[in-house]
Amino acid sequence: MPAHQVHHRTTTVRGHEVYYREAGPADAPVLLLLHGFPTSSHMFRDLIPLLADTYRVIAPDHIGFGRSATPATADFRYTFDELAAVTEEFTEQLGLKEYALYIQDYGAPIGLRLALAHPDRVTAIVTQNGNAYEEGLGERAWAPVRALIEERTPATESAVREIYTLEGITWQYLHGVPEDFLDLVSPDAYEHDAARLARPGQADIQLDLISDYGANFALYPAFQEYFRTSRVPLLAVWGAHDEIFVPAGALAFQRDLPRAEVHLLPTGHFALETHAGQIAGLMRDFLGRHLPAA
Repeated sequence: MPAHQVHHRTTTVRGHEVYYREAGPADAPVLLLLHGFPTSSHMFRDLIPLLADTYRVIAPDHIGFGRSATPATADFRYTFDELAAVTEEFTEQLGLKEYALYIQDYGAPIGLRLALAHPDRVTAIVTQNGNAYEEGLGERAWAPVRALIEERTPATESAVREIYTLEGITWQYLHGVPEDFLDLVSPDAYEHDAARLARPGQADIQLDLISDYGANFALYPAFQEYFRTSRVPLLAVWGAHDEIFVPAGALAFQRDLPRAEVHLLPTGHFALETHAGQIAGLMRDFLGRHLPAA
């Protein structure tokens, strides 16, 4: 079977089914791909085959997303701490002793919690619009979320609910993508995400989770201290036109990791939709210099 063949698997963590995609040689260095909002491991559908000849690539769906379990808010605590704990147990179930992280959007605070808990396990970080700095937060995009974090009311919830509509999701995919790249963005991507978020109970799940985002702001100093003390190799491949996590957030990594490599790509928040091939090439160069050979 070709190394790039993608397997679609499930396992059970804390009584909840976790779906994940896996490809590549079992004995190769591991890449753990952690997706953001509002998507799932589906966002890595183009990237995984481009790397799986050299790496063991694993991409789970977070609880509440994609094809993983979506327990009701009464039965699961939708916080970033909890999602990170599930992800940590997932890696331990799969016997992942070391891994490089690919973090995007929500995947950043989840993955960086893993790095804080077990810095010895993280061999490198690739961040694609995965933020860890206050200056990386786009002011306009985050204004309704900050209001919700400050006080959760019907009015602040209503403003944030716009993010979960098909129009709001489509904006996240298309905003900032130059006109000559727009036809590279598959409508399947944002329609897939919108269909998943339209399922019963999703509004409550997503409101609980985004209401917890302030806990990530509080951890930014700890994340930055981890960068300084660990000197973890880091590659930032960032959509330069993203207004959710703006380019200043990518450049900020070099303050704590002077040798961090930063590439600003001419696209938006979901850079893999238009630049998967270029990102894979940058990753191969970067990881080839920092990860042990299989």
